[in-house]
Amino acid sequence: MYAPAITLLTDFGTADGYVAEIKGVCTTLAPGIPLLDMSHHVPAQDVEFARLTLARFWKRFPIGTVHLAVVDPGVGSSRAAIAVASEGRYLVGPDNGVLSPALFSLDARVITLPIDATASPTFHGRDVFAPVAAQLAMGVEFDALGDPFSEAERRRTPQPRRNADGVVEGEVLTIDSFGNAITNLLARDVSNIMVGSQTVRVVRTYADALSGELVALTGSSGLLEIAVRDGHAASRLRLVRGQRVRLVPA
Repeated sequence: MYAPAITLLTDFGTADGYVAEIKGVCTTLAPGIPLLDMSHHVPAQDVEFARLTLARFWKRFPIGTVHLAVVDPGVGSSRAAIAVASEGRYLVGPDNGVLSPALFSLDARVITLPIDATASPTFHGRDVFAPVAAQLAMGVEFDALGDPFSEAERRRTPQPRRNADGVVEGEVLTIDSFGNAITNLLARDVSNIMVGSQTVRVVRTYADALSGELVALTGSSGLLEIAVRDGHAASRLRLVRGQRVRLVPA
């Protein structure tokens, strides 16, 4: 059974030919399988950003889809190359935590992939991961492609902490392309969020805010986001990933 598609997530950008090389390998080894670009603009070597991006979409594709995720600052090092079978889908990439969203499923299986001596030590995306993704897409048995691996790196989203006074402390997980700061908080029974010493009103939609108003709202991921209507919250508040934020009880 052939895969419905191979998806591609990288930090390569599109100015150079790196993505094209990966597509060339996949097209040659898996002719007729659609190649879908998720993003090639993950910040360079930002594994955590890639992990959070992958978490948004990997289960939204049909059973049998192969997700190829290559954000690999450790390429050429001793880090393992892996493939994951999870909830009917396959994921291929480096063992650095980027594939974590699929590793926590109860049925997740992981194999290590052989790295041939002819593979470029600086481009495993082309020489190691793309060929495996193509083989999976063409119906090659998962277990035939490598050996079982039980030590895959698993990254978790940090959990918020509730203090004795009812205040919930969390942090900024990432900044999206609109400048919204996505946190690890849930907007349950709160009317305000504290960012530093500034109180931010919680609203339901962007339309509930005035142009230029700083607000917080539950985004499509289910997490609380700090935003500026028609603006860029991260720049305005100088927000960065890991910055602490607090939920104040209503």
